[in-house]
This record gives sequence, C-alpha cells and structure tokens, in this order.
Amino acid sequence: MVQRYPTDLTETEWTVLTPLIPTAKPGGRPRTTDMREVVNAIFYILRSGCQWRMLPKEFPPYQTVYDYFWHWRRAGVWERIHDTLRGDLREASGRTREPSAGIIDSQTVKTTEKGGSGAMMGASAYVVASATSWSMCWGCSSSSSSIRLGCRTATGPNRS
Repeated sequence: MVQRYPTDLTETEWTVLTPLIPTAKPGGRPRTTDMREVVNAIFYILRSGCQWRMLPKEFPPYQTVYDYFWHWRRAGVWERIHDTLRGDLREASGRTREPSAGIIDSQTVKTTEKGGSGAMMGASAYVVASATSWSMCWGCSSSSSSIRLGCRTATGPNRS
C-alpha cells in the first residue's frame, strides 16, 4: 500500500496493530470498512488537528471514522494499544514490561511556598472578584454615555 500522508501506517506498523484492533461485532451486517484506513484517518486527524468534517475524501466518511474513534475510546481500546506497545518497546530494550517508578519534576507541578488548599483560596477569591468587577459598572449613572465611558465590559476597560 502506498503512503499518501506522513501519518499513514507502514506495513510493519499495521502488522503490529492488527491484532489490537477489535474484531467486528457478531451478528448484523458484515464490516465493509477497511480498519487500516480508519486508523490512518484517526492518525491524520490527531496529527493535523483538522476538524472531523475536513477529513480528506481518500479516507472513509468522517462520521464512520469518528464513530470508531469514539467507540474505541469508550471501550479502552486506545489505552490497551498504548499499554501493549509501551510494554513491547520496554521489553525490546531489556527493561521490565511495566514501569516501576515515575518522576515528577518541579517544572511539571507548580505550587506556592504556602502550598495546599490555603494557597488556592486566595487565588479563587481573586478570580471571583476579578470576574465580578469586569461585569460591574464602577461609578456609573444610568445614562448610556456614562455607562459606555465608565464601565468595564467582558472584553476589558472601555478606552473610547
């Protein structure tokens, strides 16, 4: 199969993924959609960031692709694929299949010196006060000109 897009699976990649893709449900109509094309379309969407409706016509209809993506997500298929591939890669590099430890550095978790819920209380109060003040009119009368000149709006201070 020719790769049309950089996100398309190679033969080797498809061979690895094929056993991890769920089989068709028993009963009903037989599956007519090519699962490789569905996976290629999902990878295209994830990599390009395009909207589902903008999926190129070379792929199955976007409704079909989205339906598979949604069902597989709910069923935990993507998590199973990830865990299986991670385990295979770890074993191939001579490590245990499952990680034994995790590391969180200071760049990952931001906190304050105070820490805990006490630090959040001040920030939460500020956000509420800030949101309220944006919608309030400071020292305005009911006339439209003073409201327009003296009030803050949702987009910020009126600078006219």
